[in-house]
Amino acid sequence: MTDTTLRIGEYEFSSRFLIGTGKFRDLEIQRAAVTISEAQIITFAVRRLNLEKVNEPIFLESLDLSAYTLLPNTAGATTAEEAVRIARLAKASGLCDMIKVEVIADQKTLLPDPIETLRASALLVEEGFTVLTYTNDDPILARKLQEVGVHAVMPGASPIGSGQGILNPLNLSIMIEEATVPVIVDAGIGSPSDATQAMELGADGVLLNTAVALANDPIRMAEAMKLAIQAGRKGFLAGRIPRKRYACASSPIEGMLT
Repeated sequence: MTDTTLRIGEYEFSSRFLIGTGKFRDLEIQRAAVTISEAQIITFAVRRLNLEKVNEPIFLESLDLSAYTLLPNTAGATTAEEAVRIARLAKASGLCDMIKVEVIADQKTLLPDPIETLRASALLVEEGFTVLTYTNDDPILARKLQEVGVHAVMPGASPIGSGQGILNPLNLSIMIEEATVPVIVDAGIGSPSDATQAMELGADGVLLNTAVALANDPIRMAEAMKLAIQAGRKGFLAGRIPRKRYACASSPIEGMLT
């Protein structure tokens, strides 16, 4: 197996690390963390931007946007109609025709609403968006999302911002095995080992924010996550040895001195 670039719709990327831009203590730490991550896709909530007052400074101004592909998301939407409206606003503002669909069912768990998520994704695909959909770790829903034409499926490893890591590797592995589009693990990653595990399962990429932004040293954590994702990808391509019940000598017995 050989490595290839990450292809999402008509876009191609050499980095498999997608990074969020929220929750950082200040813009300088944010800028340094995003830069050292070498991520090529940065995501943010459209509702956190004041797109109507173009003369007011926004956090994106701390970054060299020519080096990145912007991935606006529809965070805050609770219905398909709200998500579509937010996506249209982002596109009309000239940010990008890529959109991360996020339709949340309730504010306690922040889990996606599967029905509204599917509806919003189908509507936005029809309107010509490059659609990346945040969803539950549900292989059946992932299949239906692909049937309506989404360009990437983004299952949560665990609840948003929880740092619990991958709670259901079996479902994730099934989604990855059956996928016809990139599977990018999103939400719940807490440590570099979580990111490596996601990539070793065969994920095409990892999107995270909280694990970097709220780390004691966000810049160092961003670098650690970058290396973890690279290591996990290489490990997946190399192919791990099978697990065995008993020990297996690493040196052959034949020819040993007696």
